[in-house]
Amino acid sequence: MLGDKWSLLILRDIIIHKKSRFKELKDSKEKMATNILANRLKSLSELGLIEKLDPTGTKKSTRYIATSKGLTSLPIIIEMYLFSINAIDETILDASQINIKKEITSNRILFEKSRIAEYLNFVQELRDTILGVQMP
Repeated sequence: MLGDKWSLLILRDIIIHKKSRFKELKDSKEKMATNILANRLKSLSELGLIEKLDPTGTKKSTRYIATSKGLTSLPIIIEMYLFSINAIDETILDASQINIKKEITSNRILFEKSRIAEYLNFVQELRDTILGVQMP
């Protein structure tokens, strides 16, 4: 399910970096082609790892959020990050990525728990905002 080149990166961006719009995901450092991104979002949705929120039926209003099943990928994302952490040259990382590296290496379990809690709060705020948009 997650063995292709892009799925875990998309889930990483959705869960850790709280990216929820197609454009935000497209603008990631990895520079994924739009057709591949669209295909992976569709696959992740079909697998039940992400959910598509489409409050007004327009592409601009569409948001992607991780489902509870999708959140179970966070330990995999963290382990892959820990595996590669020594090979990452900090000069290519932005401030947010350096902070994530410090958080994971100082207390991996706390990082995972806090990121899940932060993400669930983010999703609730997003849902509240969308419901507010839909209400007259």
